[in-house]
Amino acid sequence: QVQLMESGGGLVQPGGSLRLSCAGPTHIFRSYVIGWYRQGPGKLRDWVASITSGGLTDYADSVKGRFTISRNNANRTVYLQMNSLRPEDTAVYYCNAKFLFPSDVDEYWGKGTLVTVSS
Repeated sequence: QVQLMESGGGLVQPGGSLRLSCAGPTHIFRSYVIGWYRQGPGKLRDWVASITSGGLTDYADSVKGRFTISRNNANRTVYLQMNSLRPEDTAVYYCNAKFLFPSDVDEYWGKGTLVTVSS
């Protein structure tokens, strides 16, 4: 059973910063696309950002310019640096690992870490 472990959530004031971490097995971080998703109160889970094994990144428009995703394969960790946080960024943030086979998808989720942006 693959386990992804998120950490780094907490309470921060608007305009502040947090860095989330997602750690997991070596074979996952070597080959899978790692993404961050979030689910705010009463909302569906939305994609936030992702990074390929080669380091290519992509972001949702709502976080572009404020969030940065990065990975350290040696430490088996993906980071989400969140700056200029807004109350609407409040959510449980989930780490996701995904590998696309020709006719299948292998996918794993972490249990989430809560980020609360409030004064």
